[in-house]
Amino acid sequence: MAEPIRLVVDGQTVTVPEGSTLLAAAQAAGREVPTVCYHEALTPPGLCRVCVVEVEGARTLQAACVTEARAGMTVHTRSPRVERARRTTLAMLASATDLHDAPALQALLEDYDADPAVFGPVARRSFPVVDDNPMYVRDYGQCILCWRCVQACATDAQYVFALTLAGRGFHTQVSTAYDVAMPESPCVFCGQCVAVCPTGALKPRRTYLLEQGYTPAELAHYAAVDRSPAHPPPTRFEATVD
Repeated sequence: MAEPIRLVVDGQTVTVPEGSTLLAAAQAAGREVPTVCYHEALTPPGLCRVCVVEVEGARTLQAACVTEARAGMTVHTRSPRVERARRTTLAMLASATDLHDAPALQALLEDYDADPAVFGPVARRSFPVVDDNPMYVRDYGQCILCWRCVQACATDAQYVFALTLAGRGFHTQVSTAYDVAMPESPCVFCGQCVAVCPTGALKPRRTYLLEQGYTPAELAHYAAVDRSPAHPPPTRFEATVD
């Protein structure tokens, strides 16, 4: 059984089991630390850095979701240094990525007064919507590369490994191996990746098409027609629905 340890979080002494993260310690103290890439059902990747906190004596800010709590630590979850770091990270995300379908991130942008305009005119991540299967669509223009979908598809849940990363730098995106269509990949269409996506980059296909203005009757018709990658969905259905 793990031995309890004591540390101070925002002036409050808390006791947590040995091996706990700083995120768990902050939650034990009743402090809210924002997270983006973290999901309670997945292995914490420590990618987004929105959950950083300040630990007295540490040279750099620490990602709370992956940093282990140590006895005697003094942690600040919302110091001026932490606020600046989170504000910058959130503004950078919003400057390059379409976050209109991410209410949790929009709330964080407002909370931290993060303004993407501070970076001036910048390139936006823009990719064509991929509609190559009956279950969900992929809009990587809304993807923040949080890694959740890749984790859920791999050893954290399904062990299917249909998703991976492709490209480099600013042009990195989630993809299938060799960029094959999803029905040609190992995907079993379980929906786990869609469930953990925080931005709407992965979305149930029916939801997406309804948002585009399609009617239920049109959806029923379109389900029966050729929808291979060679025949992507038109802006509106070309076929007349009786």
